[in-house]
Amino acid sequence: MSQEPQGFAYSPQQFRELIEEVLAEAKRLGASDAGAEVSEGSGLSVSVRRGRLENVERNRDKSLGISVYLGQRRGNASTSDFSKQALVDTVRAAYDIARFTAEDEFAGLPDADLLARDDTPLPQLDLYHHWAVDPEQAAALALRCEQAAFDTDARITNSEGAGVSAQQSHFFAGNSRGFRGGYASSRHSISVAPIAGRGAAMERDSWYSSMRDPADVASPESVGRYAAERALARLKARKVKTATVPVLFEAPVAAGLLGALVQATSGGALYRRATFLLDSLGKPVLPTHVDVLEDPHIPKAKGSTPFDDEGVLTQPRTLVDAGVLQGYFLTSYSARKLGMKTTGHSGGSHNLFMRSRATAPGDDLSTMLRRLGTGLFVTELMGQGVNYVTGDYSRGASGYWVENGQIVHPVHEITIAGNLMDMFKNIVGIGADMYNLGGKNVGSVLVSEMKLAGA
Repeated sequence: MSQEPQGFAYSPQQFRELIEEVLAEAKRLGASDAGAEVSEGSGLSVSVRRGRLENVERNRDKSLGISVYLGQRRGNASTSDFSKQALVDTVRAAYDIARFTAEDEFAGLPDADLLARDDTPLPQLDLYHHWAVDPEQAAALALRCEQAAFDTDARITNSEGAGVSAQQSHFFAGNSRGFRGGYASSRHSISVAPIAGRGAAMERDSWYSSMRDPADVASPESVGRYAAERALARLKARKVKTATVPVLFEAPVAAGLLGALVQATSGGALYRRATFLLDSLGKPVLPTHVDVLEDPHIPKAKGSTPFDDEGVLTQPRTLVDAGVLQGYFLTSYSARKLGMKTTGHSGGSHNLFMRSRATAPGDDLSTMLRRLGTGLFVTELMGQGVNYVTGDYSRGASGYWVENGQIVHPVHEITIAGNLMDMFKNIVGIGADMYNLGGKNVGSVLVSEMKLAGA
């Protein structure tokens, strides 16, 4: 279970009182509706490089934001000053902005029956774990991580540094339609970026472990060793000839394909008609062996939340069933623009899992490389070459050339290109090697055909 929040200047009850105060002030001014959120965050970040302490940073911030509605005119204002007069002035500022804002027929708070309330039973998600680490302890962990990278092999010659971060925050929000809710959360991490080789032959890679509970963060030594192994594996990289080949995306990179699906099916892209998956609801967007599931109620997970940023209750769902798209990612505003209902996604997606019905428990990375046969194994992507209107995809890449299921040599200075619509439909395999680095989870993904631009 989550711990009681520690180290904050304000209690949850004080936050609740602030929300009640600003909502009452909005009502006094004549607002037809209002919503507000107050938050506070604190943390410690420590970085080291080549065995020496580089930076120690402490952060503490707080903010209160309020949206005021006058019919279908909306104004928003925020403040970091929680004094009585500052709160009154902030509400007045939001009210005045609303007065002079053009009407928008789709503006407004979510329907009351969709909202979390004080008496709503919510899942216990275990999202907050305080880490009472001090700068000296954090520096020692970062130094152990970096040293483990250096100790892995004499060819690790330099480092861009290692870091430890401990972050925690809490918030409370409410609106005039009855929503009340808030919780504390945390995110702690350790990372390192070693450099292998010398001169023009140097190669860099990195790795990190990030969890809500510090007890779940990987050991500094394991993070350091793995980062070093990744950097060493990139030595003596070379180009390959231009060709059309199958491409295997490493699991952390493949999560970007899942992110592209979210972007293409989000309400903003849909009502602007700026997506290659326009009007795709109920239609095939992935192969029949692929499902995409969403579960916002997984304890300790990074994408878990009982309600979205508007207070709308979240629900587990099947986003893609046997390749067919079952839902979009909608806020109240985008849903109204589309003549639909919000899906509770103000603030983004929640714990997505892309899986193949053809995946066996033993389909690890070595199995996926054998299925790749001869082609490209991608471990890093660069640039922003994705056009979500057309689906055209072109990214700088590095990774490994594979022949007969075996890695032959590292590859760099290449570009892979295709169209996301085709890439999605050409997914022929998903590995069981899922690695959780965030809220989008998938194993390595094998795409049957992409263009590779090389030498």
